[in-house]
Amino acid sequence: MLPNFLVFFISLFFLSINGLAQPAVFNAGTVQKDSVQLDSIANRTSAGALSGQTAIFAPSKKRRIIYATEVQDRLKIDGRLDETIWQHAVPAQQFVQVDPKQGQAATFDTEVRVLFNRHYLYIAAVNHDSLGRKAIRTPNFKRDFSSMAHDLFSVSIDGFNDQRNAMAFATNPYGTQRDLLAFDDFLYDMDWDGLWKVRTSRTDSGWVAEMQIPWQTLRYARSADSVQTWGINFSRNRRYSNELSAWSPFPRAFTSTRMAYAGIITGLKPPPPSPNIRIQPYVLLSDDRYRGTEVGNSQSTKVKVGGDAKWAINPNTVLDLTLNTDFAQADVDRQVNNLTRFSVLFPERRAFFLENASLFGTGLPGNANTGEGGSMVIKPFFSRTVGLATLADGTSAPVPIDVGARLVYRSLSRNYGGMYIRQRGIDGSPATDFAVGRYVENVGKQNRIGGLITFKNVHDNDSLHGHQNSTFAFDGFFRLGQSLSYSAMLMGSITSTQANQGTAGYSQFTYRSNQLVGWLTQSFVTKNFNPEMGFVSRSDVISTTPGFYLVNRSSWLPKWVRNFEPGFFVELYHKLSTGYLQEAQYNMNPIWLTFQNGGNIGLFVNPTFQRLDNGDYRPLSLSIESGKYRYTRYSIMFSSDPSKKISYQFMGETGRYYDGQLNYGRASLLVAPIPHAAFTMSAEVNEFNQVGGYTGTIKLYSVESRLAMNPRLQLISFYQRNTYTDKNVWNIRLAWEFQPLSFLYIVYNNGAYAGSIRSADRQQEQHIIGKLSYLKQF
Repeated sequence: MLPNFLVFFISLFFLSINGLAQPAVFNAGTVQKDSVQLDSIANRTSAGALSGQTAIFAPSKKRRIIYATEVQDRLKIDGRLDETIWQHAVPAQQFVQVDPKQGQAATFDTEVRVLFNRHYLYIAAVNHDSLGRKAIRTPNFKRDFSSMAHDLFSVSIDGFNDQRNAMAFATNPYGTQRDLLAFDDFLYDMDWDGLWKVRTSRTDSGWVAEMQIPWQTLRYARSADSVQTWGINFSRNRRYSNELSAWSPFPRAFTSTRMAYAGIITGLKPPPPSPNIRIQPYVLLSDDRYRGTEVGNSQSTKVKVGGDAKWAINPNTVLDLTLNTDFAQADVDRQVNNLTRFSVLFPERRAFFLENASLFGTGLPGNANTGEGGSMVIKPFFSRTVGLATLADGTSAPVPIDVGARLVYRSLSRNYGGMYIRQRGIDGSPATDFAVGRYVENVGKQNRIGGLITFKNVHDNDSLHGHQNSTFAFDGFFRLGQSLSYSAMLMGSITSTQANQGTAGYSQFTYRSNQLVGWLTQSFVTKNFNPEMGFVSRSDVISTTPGFYLVNRSSWLPKWVRNFEPGFFVELYHKLSTGYLQEAQYNMNPIWLTFQNGGNIGLFVNPTFQRLDNGDYRPLSLSIESGKYRYTRYSIMFSSDPSKKISYQFMGETGRYYDGQLNYGRASLLVAPIPHAAFTMSAEVNEFNQVGGYTGTIKLYSVESRLAMNPRLQLISFYQRNTYTDKNVWNIRLAWEFQPLSFLYIVYNNGAYAGSIRSADRQQEQHIIGKLSYLKQF
């Protein structure tokens, strides 16, 4: 007989299958400017029946229309809409739910009006809510805030009306900005910061957002007609009830940047696109102090000047230049204790490299957190290899960038770009040139093929010989249907000092609908593949990672549960040079419940096989003997409503680990009594019992605070302690955006850690930095 807990899990699985409707594709119907034909989108019927709730419906053949109204005067942006001209604009309203009740009318309507003059596009949204201020959820004032935790209003603009490109601008009820660039609702520049302004007001009947977007910020086609029509969509997240609605509806499996589902805005008279230039010079003063037998004892004060420039040559082409580049205001990296056999990919945090990252940052991204695609990461170009040098002793250090340039062209037919960076030589690291080129040809409506090449030239110096390294890649993306897509890439590397060259590649099918998410990813990396300007999380490997999870919303679920999402993920890793199976994980996720308030809980059972050969990487350098290990680990994850004033997350894991036992726990607590003050406390604990002969506990703590007068004046602090490395890190940053994208920063960084010998004195670095940058657009 089956154990009771297996009978329970299997019963839930089959109940979920019975509750799934087959994917349906139908036309959403004719939708006009003043009304929404909701009857054309089927409302939910009984569980297991075909319904609008489960349908991936096709875009409407007749798109919704909003008319823009021309004004002569410049408006005062204060979030109040006091000017009478706002009442003359015809509103877009009657929003439709995307989630939870796809196709039904939004519980609270939203009214959107659009005005313009020869300088700006103005967008105003009145977000009605009978609870008024009581319903507002805004945990903090962080720019590019989490859309899962905040009330928000968003507009997605397709200035070329090609149903592929989108510029998205969003705000929460306190005027915090969130913006991004999207292509095919698949590639995103999440860290793009556009030049625009927003102000908001909160009332007893909801909240109001008023946006001012310069024409120079927008990208649109040159046209012989004085009046243009663009693609546009508006969406709103009412976080109190976790309801997402949109003016032009789209399936809940997609996002508002899927512009094939967008409506249109007509009556626009933008000025003819003309070259516009944006310069942002800076001046920086720093005090740097070092103390310790390894880092030396020194103090220095430096003044540094430099800046960036952006030239929009035409609507399709943008040139970026950087001189004496500085990244003092970038967030510090969080310390990580890596228990896997994969290298850790630290995110890029530097503004110059974040823009247009979706064009150059192609490759297999990996997604170990959700299982999609497995843990393998393969990137032929990764910008963090620039400005960071490996010294003779094996350590890494930031290296100044003297000059850089990037040219990007985007159009309906093709996208291409090139980037060059000159890295300054320092002791132990010669001067280095970095270059990358990328070309993508759009094929059909939503397919593309492309190539990428990198070139790194390390110069000779007195102690080191120079060398050259190059990586080339060919890739493609094909949307085989609204839900099914396929992507693939083949890469190779060449190094002047290496006789044997290496190759790598991947192939990935992805299926995403309202009821099912599935994937099949295969990749390989040869032992000699060496992309010095890229990143590979594991070499000499063949990876096979299929998986899926269901998305069920049957009537038998409790009312407080929105989704039941059981899943099964497999990760198989063979050593390419021998063919031996090195690692296998069979991750069973019989329970994953997403609550109506946005929280969730999940249970996982993970039978694991590990083969360690001589010379293989050992987690945390533990002395684990070579051999074969089979064990099963059990874990639980849960989180609360992230929009509340107090929220928390927890993950616990236990079971065998190689030749011993490992108990793991990670928890975080967010306390945000008001949006102006948010505090996050996190802890990670690894308790080892006879793993490689080691018994002990390794801990990682962090505390983060964000104090804000408003979204433009904030004091952010971060402290982290790692008992494994005996390292403490402080980062305190005062940021004042005194006008759009012009900043004053005051930064304090302090790091203290033990020397190479535990009995040695502690090494300490302290940096105090003041930086003033000013943006001027011509």
